[in-house]
Amino acid sequence: MKDKNNSSGGRQSKSEPTPIKRKTPLKKTQSSQKDISKSKELSASKETPKSREIPKSKEVARNREIPGNREIPKNKEVARNREIHGNREIPKSKEVARNREIHGNREIPRSKDKNFRPHPEKIKHFKVKSEPVPVKKDSDTVRLNKYISNSGICSRREADTYIKAGSVRVNGEVVTEMGYQVKPGDVVKFDDSTISPETKRYILLNKPKNFITTMDDEKGRKTVMDLIANATQERIYPVGRLDKSTTGLLLFTNDGEMAKKLTHPKHQVKKIYHVTLDQKLAMADMQKIAANFELDGKMVYVDAISYIDDQPKNEIGIEIHSGRNRIVRRIFEHFGYAVTKLDRVYFAGLTKKSLPRGMWRPLTQQEINNLKMI
Repeated sequence: MKDKNNSSGGRQSKSEPTPIKRKTPLKKTQSSQKDISKSKELSASKETPKSREIPKSKEVARNREIPGNREIPKNKEVARNREIHGNREIPKSKEVARNREIHGNREIPRSKDKNFRPHPEKIKHFKVKSEPVPVKKDSDTVRLNKYISNSGICSRREADTYIKAGSVRVNGEVVTEMGYQVKPGDVVKFDDSTISPETKRYILLNKPKNFITTMDDEKGRKTVMDLIANATQERIYPVGRLDKSTTGLLLFTNDGEMAKKLTHPKHQVKKIYHVTLDQKLAMADMQKIAANFELDGKMVYVDAISYIDDQPKNEIGIEIHSGRNRIVRRIFEHFGYAVTKLDRVYFAGLTKKSLPRGMWRPLTQQEINNLKMI
């Protein structure tokens, strides 16, 4: 019996090995590719430690460490950004003008031509500034107390007292109102005498002996007013007084406030006298005078006292600011000395320089200013 394997023409067939089937590669889906790319990115990021995800605060600190990325103040950072973008920081006025140029709205300078007329469409944008209406003030009016003071009668404060007392009349009516304004043409009377403001005058006299300090004398004696009769047309008054036998500086003025200031003790106006005694002044008595002492129940304060250089010991220089009556003579009489000559050589910054005895002169503007500063 023939084998089935030999049925094909008697040939003996050899058994062929079975081929091994290879696994076909899997097709990569789109999602798998994304996962692979992400894994690669993560692996790459792990290799570079600088790119690790870190907290925000540390990231800011790290950015500060990177050169060229240092944290700078806000104002400098703004300026830097403007430089980077070609828009440098400039003053506001110029920046506005520049922005206008950028947007095609250039600011045109105001024309200096007198015939310049703006475009009709732009007239409505112009704002006309309303000028305030000036308030008319009557500069010719003056307060009543100042009016009286300018007349040379008294100071403003004293004038207020007289006004309250009803001693002042304006146009025939008694005025007691503080701050009343006197108008041009008003007739002002003080104790039934018409007064008027005058220009301030200041006259300095080197008074000689045998003239009394008063406006007039019932006995007909010579007064200091006779010496300055032609000095000014305004009526002026002596500031303080000097005895008949006392010589030296005497100031005249119609400035009531100035006169009160120079005679009031609180201002301590400096006065220097050249004293001639009937005998030499003992050093012990001079020291007692300089140490201040009590006279008639009141203290006497002497600012300075000394002998006159190159003169006998009976000639003394004394500086005092007291305005008490005959105070210098009484000081030396208290210690047993008689004053034979008394000359005031200095008063409130004024001296007898270039002013002979019996002559007068007006004060300079600088001297007037110095007196006002006391």
